[in-house]
Amino acid sequence: MATYLYRLGRTAYRRWPYFIAAWLVALVAIGGVATTISKPMIDKFSIPGIPSEQAQQLQQELFPQTGDAFDQATATVVVAAPEGQKLSDPTNAAAVDALIADLRAVPQMPAEGTPGVAQLVSPVAAAAGQREQMLAAAAKQGTPAAQAEANAAALSPLSADGRIGTMSWTFDVATITDVEPATQDAVLAALDTAREKGLTAEVNGAGMQSFAPPGGTSELIGIAIAALVLILTFGSLVAAGLPLITAVIGVGIGSLLVVGATAFWDLGTMTPTLATMLGLAVGIDYALFILSRYRSELRHTDDRAEAAGRALGTAGSAVVFAGLTVIIALSALSLVQIPFLTTMGLAAAVTVFIAVLIALTLTPAILGLLKGKAFAGRARKEKSDEGEVVNNGVRWARLIGRAPAVVAVLAIVVLGALAIPMKDMHLALPSDSTSPVETTQRKAADLMTEAFGAGRQGPLVLVVDGREVSDPAARPAAYGEVVQWAAGQGDVANAQIVGMNENGTGAQILITPQSGPDDEATLTLLEDLRSTSADIEARTGTTVGVTGLTAIQTDVSEKLQSALLPYLAVVVGLAFVLLMIVFRSILVPLTATLGFLLSVLATLGATVLVFQEGVGGFFDGAPLMSFMPILVIGIVFGLAMDYQVFLVTRMREAFVHGDSARDAVLDGFRHGARVVAAAAAIMISVFAAFMLQDEPLIQSIGFALAAAVFFDAVIVRMTLIPALMYLMGDKAWWLPRWLDRILPDVDVEGEKLGRPGQTPASETFGGIDEPAERELVGAGRTD
Repeated sequence: MATYLYRLGRTAYRRWPYFIAAWLVALVAIGGVATTISKPMIDKFSIPGIPSEQAQQLQQELFPQTGDAFDQATATVVVAAPEGQKLSDPTNAAAVDALIADLRAVPQMPAEGTPGVAQLVSPVAAAAGQREQMLAAAAKQGTPAAQAEANAAALSPLSADGRIGTMSWTFDVATITDVEPATQDAVLAALDTAREKGLTAEVNGAGMQSFAPPGGTSELIGIAIAALVLILTFGSLVAAGLPLITAVIGVGIGSLLVVGATAFWDLGTMTPTLATMLGLAVGIDYALFILSRYRSELRHTDDRAEAAGRALGTAGSAVVFAGLTVIIALSALSLVQIPFLTTMGLAAAVTVFIAVLIALTLTPAILGLLKGKAFAGRARKEKSDEGEVVNNGVRWARLIGRAPAVVAVLAIVVLGALAIPMKDMHLALPSDSTSPVETTQRKAADLMTEAFGAGRQGPLVLVVDGREVSDPAARPAAYGEVVQWAAGQGDVANAQIVGMNENGTGAQILITPQSGPDDEATLTLLEDLRSTSADIEARTGTTVGVTGLTAIQTDVSEKLQSALLPYLAVVVGLAFVLLMIVFRSILVPLTATLGFLLSVLATLGATVLVFQEGVGGFFDGAPLMSFMPILVIGIVFGLAMDYQVFLVTRMREAFVHGDSARDAVLDGFRHGARVVAAAAAIMISVFAAFMLQDEPLIQSIGFALAAAVFFDAVIVRMTLIPALMYLMGDKAWWLPRWLDRILPDVDVEGEKLGRPGQTPASETFGGIDEPAERELVGAGRTD
């Protein structure tokens, strides 16, 4: 591989106009096509085959008018009178009526008289009319008056004290993404007017969800910090700008591909943010490693094309395999068969792939454009890290070498202690009740909890199929028995039939829990309903299933948790094989993966402390997003292997060229420590900048990735790994002969290129076949 990349580097350097033009044309062409065919992004956290999805399909069979739970453009306005007052008071009633008039004038609001605006009336009037209808219907059915009153109260849009009420509707749109921002702004403007009249007014619901991808400021902050790190690393304004330019072009192309992909697949609003986050970080890092090696090679040759070729043949090989580990980890998300996670992973993998291609082709091409000005614009005096100079990397490696066993144990203890909080990790999907406290969605959810209890926001829908009941006259009684069974479960505040189809073959039972949708008691209730449903089905001859948004989200969370270990096994297994190919060793990949496990567990533990427990007071305590752990595992593994490849390949390069195992560690740190530290600092700054976003999911992922890079780069790769390399000595590079024959020889370290200062590779490999090439250069030390 080193030979082919060497030739690519020389070609790109010499023929730079063609390479630069090709990438610019690709950027413009992809941008034009993507913006033309793109569609809105939508968050659909559903998984085919889970019990709640099967129950929803049954519901749609029995009640064809029922839509997808995730695609209902609903909205609920919650209004509250001042403390000590009621909504029925004349002043407050007038303010509510004015609010209703303003809402009816909002664009995309359904026409009056349609079912969608049935509750767009004063909560006071709606509650009275609904109670009267339900009591009358109960009297005809022989339902006890006390039960009828309880059922009416469970569905009432007005709180018991008359202070808080709700008004709900469904926007007149085909899908949730058709709700226009102007419509949402008009709703918020109507609420502002109501607040001026003394009411508390908030709104939530899927119809008020924003589908505009977040970002912008975070990327700029990350780029600014990365620029500062690059200036400190290279001491040159021009050299510092090169990785930024290539990374931005790569992210631009990757993001446009994601936008264009919306024409063919449903992509979530988080997808472009994740792709940007990763593409920017790895794009800068990959260019940084190649540029650093290019500068190093220039100290041994005046032929800049030769230096570019050698840089790509050595650091470029490491970039290829580092990128492959990230791509494998992200693409493997498709193996867990969760659609929205698959699209997120593949979109990010494509962006990383583009970043690798950019680093391998556009970076040497821009070097060819700049030629002798690549390191112009000196911001500080450059310090050489070549030869036998003792720099900070060597000092750190020597410090570790004094007591490697103690250092290794200390690193493991620190990471293990940070991992302990992970045992209390609570996962859930995003909801209005977990939104930031300052948002109108969260305020509306809190008002509803205050007025009606937490369970109002997490109802379960029990679908009852009575088609197998032979006597149609017996079906109502069977449905009533199912209601009694459901009401008898723990944590149930109310259970009642809210709908029957025209021919009486199906019923819908609304179950209102006492606890909220993210509470453990609600999850236990869902499990109890399913585990005991066989008995009620046998007694009544019906078939029952539990669905609704709460049930679907719970099933998705459980599916994600159950997929963690299989996913981890696949990713670690594939990457272990890849690292064996790279390092020609068993122990080095083993320590690399064990170090990753420690860093990822510590990362999840720290995220639980900061985001779930609210330690430090920076964020409100809330459950972590269900797919955050598996997403972080995939990303962190890829990034962790980046540093492993970049740092340890330098060690192996020295080892195969004759250095002792101990000297190889020192040499690896002499040449690689500063660059790896700079790369880690860049990644940490890029990821941490995303904590400034308003979305809790993005904040938690940004924190987790920044913490993971710190733990892995500083504690694992720069501390634990060298300590273990010292302890293993020459055994670190042991590989059974039979395995050595099986594994392909990819020459990541550039053995075939020789050491700097030898005959230029361009002369060595000019027209010579592979056997002669090996004979002239030699394979170096491989034992």
